[in-house]
Amino acid sequence: MAMLILFNKPFRVMCQFTDEKGGTDGNRRATLADWINIPGVYPAGRLDFESEGLLLLTDNGQLQHRIASPRQKMPKTYWVQVEGDISDDALQQLRKGVELKDCKTRPAEVTPMEPPNLWPRNPPVRYRESVPTSWIQMTITEGRNRQVRRMTAAVGFPTLRLVRYGIGDWSLEGLAPGESRAVTVHAPATRSQKTERKPKKSRKPSARRSPRP
Repeated sequence: MAMLILFNKPFRVMCQFTDEKGGTDGNRRATLADWINIPGVYPAGRLDFESEGLLLLTDNGQLQHRIASPRQKMPKTYWVQVEGDISDDALQQLRKGVELKDCKTRPAEVTPMEPPNLWPRNPPVRYRESVPTSWIQMTITEGRNRQVRRMTAAVGFPTLRLVRYGIGDWSLEGLAPGESRAVTVHAPATRSQKTERKPKKSRKPSARRSPRP
């Protein structure tokens, strides 16, 4: 069994326990250590400094790899506020996969959604009366750096607010910003357990013919 921590990461909190470099103004930035005081757990994947929502931490290396590795294709669901009234054409581009500078993304599941009932963000998203905003739910199976933001920008609708709602079967349901919940899950089998060989069956001795008289 392994311990898994579900944490609702607030806005502008680093996904690590120390801030060695500090911000652009030289001041220390908020880190996981300001919220989580459980020894031996590490983030399974990342969530950028200006994004909010679900972050998973665990004390099990195999589980950490299964959650974070792109090869596992674990779905990650985001609630995304974009600038502008997003078009059907842009939604279709996101669903088919978007050509970025360094790659083409895998197809994403994308649906328009009503503004979710979220906590206020501090500082709030910039508001311009002349420019509408819209919300979409996007599920991807990759973990490229700032991928969702890059995808929406590539189709002409920059991300204003990004909240990760779910990873696999886990979600931030019931967690306020800065709150966490510990659960116990089955740990994945290690490589040695997977490759453990069964004992060989003893071979029966072959029957020998009696010598001719």
